Order: sequence, then structure tokens, then C-alpha cells
Amino acid sequence: MVSVDAIVLAGGRGSRVGGAIKPLFDVDGSTLLGAAVDALRARGAGRVVVAAPVLDEGLDATWVREDPPFGGPVAGIVAALPAVDAEEVFVVASDLATAGPAVALLPDGLPVGVDGACLDDGRRQWLIGRYRTAALRAAASALSDAGRDASMRALLGGLNVMTVPADPDLTRDVDTWDDLSKARGGVMTESRTLPPEALNDWSAALAERFNLAEGDIPISLILDLARDVANGVARPAAPLSAFVAGLVAGRAGGTPAETGAAVAAVVEMAKGWENR
Repeated sequence: MVSVDAIVLAGGRGSRVGGAIKPLFDVDGSTLLGAAVDALRARGAGRVVVAAPVLDEGLDATWVREDPPFGGPVAGIVAALPAVDAEEVFVVASDLATAGPAVALLPDGLPVGVDGACLDDGRRQWLIGRYRTAALRAAASALSDAGRDASMRALLGGLNVMTVPADPDLTRDVDTWDDLSKARGGVMTESRTLPPEALNDWSAALAERFNLAEGDIPISLILDLARDVANGVARPAAPLSAFVAGLVAGRAGGTPAETGAAVAAVVEMAKGWENR
């Protein structure tokens, strides 16, 4: 069986989401980056090389970075290739909304005479592909400036890349807050809370205004509380419950542990509310 590694591209600026770290967006209980790594491991990737600063120390991955950073996906691939040992390599963007099903469509091994395979939903999705490592290295070596700001067509256009038909729903990426809402199954203003990243600036302003320390405002914890209460009780109960949890935690001493305990107690009540 042919050996295969993987390159995951996760070093973008996130400019369309205000600089938020898109690979760490949570969808269905996993970050986009974690879901991509899991999908590649499931397809047999021996080594997963992530082109990005270290975003999650818990991931079983090798981290590399193009120098200077923010050189684009091709520069990320060029930086990651020296860490690839296998005969073939998956190349996948970290902002896929459905990494598992998308990666599952790629072939188990490349046919003879083919340099690579990528999904095609009406246009070639170069960043959901599997390529021969030697062919990719040869193409990368022909680029100037280590591939900085180069297009994927400049890297792969000269290779013999077969296409795999794919439904556009399986190739969707998360570029905007609206994309994230859709990936989570709904519109954020209707049934879901905002992602934590959307509240960073407001949280920082609150901390400055009220002389709070970093970490005193547990955004994710409170948003999870609001979601669970809204789903288990009613939407208007969410802000009320957040207030009560803060009041209880404050009276108990206001430490992070006491805040967590108060939130957990409210969430437990909310989850059992319909069966009371």
C-alpha cells in the first residue's frame, strides 16, 4: 500500500472575520482544524503537517510556518513539503465545513500516470486533493520566492491532476460569519449564539471599563450557557440565567472555578427542564 501524509493549510489572516482564527471555529463539537486532522487520519495519513503557528498543542501534528508569514496557500505548501515523508500527500484547507465527507471522496491511491486528484464541484478544488509528493516538490521548486502569493494554478496547473465530482455542499469553506452560521446549521440571530471570536473586542472593552483581568470574562462558557438555556427552556431565559449565574458566582467569591460551578448548575437545570 502506498504511504500517505497530509498538509493542512491553516495560516491565513481571517480578514473577512475580523482577524479571528478560523481554524479554531467550533462546528458540531470540533474545531474546523481538528475535524480536518481527524478526517485525514481516518484516510490513513501517517504524518499531518499543519502550515500555521501552533494553534492547538493537543493536536497530533507537525507545525511549520512560511517565512515571512501570510504568504498564501502555495507558500504554506512549500514550507510544509520538507516535513512530508510519504509517497503521496493530501493537501486540505483547514476551513472546510465538512472535512470528513469531502476527504472521503478522494482516492485511496493515485492511478498510474496521474500526478494528483482533487474534488471538482464545477471548478477544481485544489485544496481538497491528494498528490504525488515528488510531483508536488518538482512543481514547487520551479516557483520563485518560495511560492509567496502564487496561485494554486501556478503550482498545480502543469501537473496531470484528475478530478473527482463533488456536490458543492461538500466543498463549502468558512470565510465569513454567515458561513460559520450556516455550517452550524442555522442563522446566528435566530437560534444560535454568536461565536466567541465575534465578541473579543466587546469583551476587551468591558474588561478595560470595569478594570477586569484577562480571563475574568469567560466568553465561551457564557455563550454555551445561553445556548443550552435557550434550547432547553426558552430564549428569554438565556440572559436571565447568565445574570443569575454571575450573581451566584460573585457571592461565592467570583473565582473561575466558582463561575464554572454556577454555570454548570444552571446548565444542568436547563437540560432537565422539559422533563420536570
